[in-house]
Amino acid sequence: MNERPNPTPSNKTALSAPKGIPDYYPPQSTEFRAIRQNFATAADNAGYEHLELPVFEDTGLYARGVGESTDMVSKEMYTFADRGGRSVTLRPEGTAGVVRAVIQHRLDRGQLPAKLCYTGPFFRYERPQAGRYRQLQQFGVEAIGVDDPALDAEVIALADRCFKSVGLTGYRLELTSLGDWRDRPAYREKLQGFLAKLDLDEETRRRAEINPLRVLDDKRPEMIAQLQEAPLLLDHLSAASREHFETVTGLLGDMGVEYVVNPRMVRGLDYYTKTCFEFVHDGLGAQSGIGGGGRYDGLMAQLGGQDLSGIGFGLGLDRTLLAMQAEGVQAGAGRRVDVYGVALGEGARSRMPIIVDQLRARGLRADMAYGGRGLKGAMKGADRAGALFALVLGDQELEQGRVAVKDLGTGEQVDIRLEDLTEHLAVRLGER
Repeated sequence: MNERPNPTPSNKTALSAPKGIPDYYPPQSTEFRAIRQNFATAADNAGYEHLELPVFEDTGLYARGVGESTDMVSKEMYTFADRGGRSVTLRPEGTAGVVRAVIQHRLDRGQLPAKLCYTGPFFRYERPQAGRYRQLQQFGVEAIGVDDPALDAEVIALADRCFKSVGLTGYRLELTSLGDWRDRPAYREKLQGFLAKLDLDEETRRRAEINPLRVLDDKRPEMIAQLQEAPLLLDHLSAASREHFETVTGLLGDMGVEYVVNPRMVRGLDYYTKTCFEFVHDGLGAQSGIGGGGRYDGLMAQLGGQDLSGIGFGLGLDRTLLAMQAEGVQAGAGRRVDVYGVALGEGARSRMPIIVDQLRARGLRADMAYGGRGLKGAMKGADRAGALFALVLGDQELEQGRVAVKDLGTGEQVDIRLEDLTEHLAVRLGER
């Protein structure tokens, strides 16, 4: 007799996910999916339409769009040559890809602003730690084509509503303005003059020459100390930029969105202008940012399109989940199904899959015990699935055309005709 081969020889170790790549599996995956769905619903309610982005793009998109002086482009991208010798990169962020899609598919030729949302994995070669992954999950929106402070306020309020939709309260919204092309030259000169007097290492000094704002984002304690007296862009805004920012903050106040102004905020991407914001949660330790974004005047023209403005955000789904755990809040149903079938006897085991399928066709979440389990084991399965009702069907009940429906919360049990079962459960579940 042939023996079944051992699929896992003892001399081989089990495989695991690559370093820095999180798995989301039950029951945590239920929370993760609920976050993503709640965010998508909030964006849908504000008129944002879904855009499915490629997982990789031409490397030049990020070099031109994000900025070669950024850490993301210079240090963190997963870049490789495909079989045709073309340099491609796994997407490290979403905005550049959205703008490329808007230009390519002429979405800027219709009603403006073009309001788009997207979600999925993004890839950065980070040093893995809690909340900092090499495959990170984000939800983002972009509103492209109109330079209006009311749109800035809408986008920021939408991000705030996303976090509130999953029960988060322990975060703060930080705002600033990075000015526009009229503000930058004079400020750049003043900042470079300040940085020239500091004791900088060679790499930091080179960064100061390319984009001095990048230096202000340095998180090293010795650099933070040296930068305490650095000139602030918020103090050097043109009249137009200041009016734009004050209108945004005024609208947010009227909308009931709480915020603090952080004049030292520097986002990690070169394309940001004017309004810039970040949501911070102190319950996450060093990786406290759970989402952020800003306006990006000039990015579309830089990527070969019309000279149109845009504003958007990216919210970290991974970090949102960690923030929820830190606050002890939960989103989404804590149960896998509503109804769980228990079949006792050969005839009942043949009929129960059909009953369960009919319930699913009606839109009810249903599962059943498989493998001929007894009543006690099957009821444990119903409990682990978080079911509200158990259907107990034996061969005798099947002959009578009836099934026992047990309320697993109260213990109450009633016999229902099989032809009435779907409607009975729909009514009962609708009452919950």
